[in-house]
Amino acid sequence: MDWITLLRSLQSDFIKRLTSGCLLHCETEGQYSELTIISGERLKALREFCWQMAEKYKRVLPVRDVFISYLKGKLGEEVVKERLADFITEVDYEKRFGGDGNIDFTLTSDPSIGIEVKSRHGRIDRVRWSISSEEVEKNAVVVCILIQEDVSEAQSEYHLFLAGFLPTQMIKLKTGKISFGIEQLLYGGGLWCYLEQLQYSINDSSRQQSPIYNYLPKQEISSKSTINQVIKSSFQPESSDEDLNLLYVKMGDKCFEKGEYANAINNYNQALEVNHGDVNLYYKRGLSHYQIGDYEAAIADYSQAIQINLQDAKFYNKRGLALYQLGRLEEAINDYTQAIRINPNVAVAYKNRAEARSHIGDNQGAIEDYTQAIKINPHYADAYKNRGIARYLLGSQPGFPQAIKINPQDAIAYKKRGNARSDLGDFEGAIEDYTQAIQINPNYADAYYNRGNARSDLRDFEGAIEDYTQAIQINSNYGDAYYNRGNIRLEMADKQGAIEDFQKATDIYRQEGKLEALKDTRERILDLEIEESLDILNF
Repeated sequence: MDWITLLRSLQSDFIKRLTSGCLLHCETEGQYSELTIISGERLKALREFCWQMAEKYKRVLPVRDVFISYLKGKLGEEVVKERLADFITEVDYEKRFGGDGNIDFTLTSDPSIGIEVKSRHGRIDRVRWSISSEEVEKNAVVVCILIQEDVSEAQSEYHLFLAGFLPTQMIKLKTGKISFGIEQLLYGGGLWCYLEQLQYSINDSSRQQSPIYNYLPKQEISSKSTINQVIKSSFQPESSDEDLNLLYVKMGDKCFEKGEYANAINNYNQALEVNHGDVNLYYKRGLSHYQIGDYEAAIADYSQAIQINLQDAKFYNKRGLALYQLGRLEEAINDYTQAIRINPNVAVAYKNRAEARSHIGDNQGAIEDYTQAIKINPHYADAYKNRGIARYLLGSQPGFPQAIKINPQDAIAYKKRGNARSDLGDFEGAIEDYTQAIQINPNYADAYYNRGNARSDLRDFEGAIEDYTQAIQINSNYGDAYYNRGNIRLEMADKQGAIEDFQKATDIYRQEGKLEALKDTRERILDLEIEESLDILNF
């Protein structure tokens, strides 16, 4: 196992623990910690600095925006300063008008090795950090910090997570910017050792720095000394290029099968270093990028595969899927069409093109493609189901019964038929379908939510509240369920309960960036608070 694969494995374990809150917390400076807490006088000093910077640049930018931006950055830098201590030297802002010159720290012993720190606030499954080509060129690593709390002037304490790091030599970027999620980072516990090894390799360029690891049991690395022992004890003689390529491909395939897509990408990268013309490697790496949601990278890999082999339909079909995810629907349709031209007997290509056509409003074209998919595969339940949706949108008789007949355990088909019935005003029929979907999948939050809506339309408020509550128990971040439950509580004269639900909805909408919903919900809360104040005065 190479050092990158090891750190990817540790990162996967860290992400699981981050979700559950079981993290390493060490307050000793210079020792590794996954969690850092900043508050009190330390936070006050950071705030004072950020206000000074805001005042300095107030002529070109709004003061509050500058303050928040600088505070995010300084919080992240504080984490790195505490973890690496005297190993690094901070860049002096006052000597650089306009910022730090895209370098936040350098190694104390080697100023040529730069470190860039990126801080972000957001949900773990959605937060992304970005880096520019200039920052890649100037720094050896980018260190990513996740801020738990929303950054503001009044926050009294911040919980900061060292989300991971990336060596810039792993980032292939000549112009523009690139963004990445937490799954693509290396485990932060390896940062100190990586910088030590990098410094060592620069000082002794004749030393090889591509170790292949012996198998090591998965373990938590809690300090720089532990991971130093792992990496420094793992050098093995190099294999021939052919054997090494085969090793990386097999390791990549194995990681992909286990769902360890970031590890798979790393191994395919290594294999492509040895054999950069292997079309299947680009295809496999594209599949891995797609699985972790890096659709731009997936498109680049599929495009490279197409350049090597113009006549493989699956490359076009997969690139179409990635384009579809990015909302580039016309381009996706073109790729599906090319896949169909090369091989007109693949049902999924027609189904994929139908979905894209449906999203641009070409429901007739979608119906034709779903019909062709069904001709090729008469048991294609998804095609029956989606053709029913397209026909419904055109005002025709929905085709859900056939999809349900083929697969009577398809909860989604029942839910979507329920949606169609609800849109037609058949709320009782919709409730029957949502109930059937719930019986098939008791954890189907959307089915509870939609049944709550239908019950609300029938003025079954208690039943609606039960359904919204169940949806929330399954998905605690279901903002719309809180919002609708608040509306029902308002109907039932539970004004305080309504305010609590609306407040919870605003927190979720803010995190998800749903600005219109956030604005509307805030206005509802304000209206209710004003009503309460008037009630008190009248009393």
